[in-house]
Amino acid sequence: MNISQQILFFLSALGAFNGLVLGIYILYNKRKSIPFLLLGILLLAISIRVAKSVFIYFNPQLPKIYLQVGLSACFLIGPSLYYFFRAAMGRVAAIPANWKREWGVLLGLLVVGGAVFPYQTCPNLWNHFVARLIYLVWAAYIVATGVLLWSTLKTFLVNRSALNATEQFWLWVYGSNCLLYVVYLLALLRYIYGIYIGGGIAFSSILYLTIFFFVKGGKMDQLLTAPELASFNKPEKKKIADNDARAWAEKLGQAIMDKALYKDPNLKLSDLARAINIPAHQLSQLLNDNLGKSFSTYINEYRINEACKLIATKEHLTFEAIGYEVGYNSKSTFYTAFKKVTDTTPALFKENAMKTTD
Repeated sequence: MNISQQILFFLSALGAFNGLVLGIYILYNKRKSIPFLLLGILLLAISIRVAKSVFIYFNPQLPKIYLQVGLSACFLIGPSLYYFFRAAMGRVAAIPANWKREWGVLLGLLVVGGAVFPYQTCPNLWNHFVARLIYLVWAAYIVATGVLLWSTLKTFLVNRSALNATEQFWLWVYGSNCLLYVVYLLALLRYIYGIYIGGGIAFSSILYLTIFFFVKGGKMDQLLTAPELASFNKPEKKKIADNDARAWAEKLGQAIMDKALYKDPNLKLSDLARAINIPAHQLSQLLNDNLGKSFSTYINEYRINEACKLIATKEHLTFEAIGYEVGYNSKSTFYTAFKKVTDTTPALFKENAMKTTD
């Protein structure tokens, strides 16, 4: 290799090497959570895929087993990305049984399929069918992840300043994976000559930009135990920053009104947390510490506010029907909540409302 090729090899291989190191560090970190376990697997899968593309670019005669390992790792990138976000957004503290079964199927396909149809003896099968199937699976998981992040993506398009640090990190991870997928898909389809090595360069750039933005001024283990993503089992002791609190409160109110979530009599704190993509313990902290309200008080205010509108405009509805309409399971619960929020009864409220209109 000449000097320019050596520099290109160094830059592209460096990201793969450091990705492997970081992925292994995450996997063996004693304080890792389920999301970061999956993030470590994602980093390892991408790093192995990138390393394969770098070495085959500079050594086309690379033994077939390395090509098979690289493509096999590529098969795990999409699932790792998708389940990372499911774990992070769902505050998963233990891997569910159905996840283990799904991963067992994926790994079984890799091991059994690779053993029965190895790249060494079936290169045409891998090049013309398996590789395309792998990229199709990768694309499917990217789309599924986009669905999970839909509300966050909409917020980014409308008002990116409303995103908190966690959501910024999520979008960075998702966008980086989309970019890598596009680069390698173009290489697979041979649309752009020489773009194959671009995957390694892109990954190196993404990895170091990630370190710059999220680890600058702190240690790596601080990133891996960041309260937004890792410490799901430990409630925050510090009050949420005012900017984040305002942004989350605005998103929460918008989600509740747009989807009329308060009408669900079985509504739980975790349901609201998923609606704005934050851990349930942080939503609880937002309500209690920043807004000074319990979950039930917060929801009751929405329900009673809607009930007041119905009482004033829907004279034919009974109080019991209105209570059910706004999310209460019983008349007594509705009356109690109404009295607590408005300091009056539904009947007195209706009487005053009728006098005002007269």
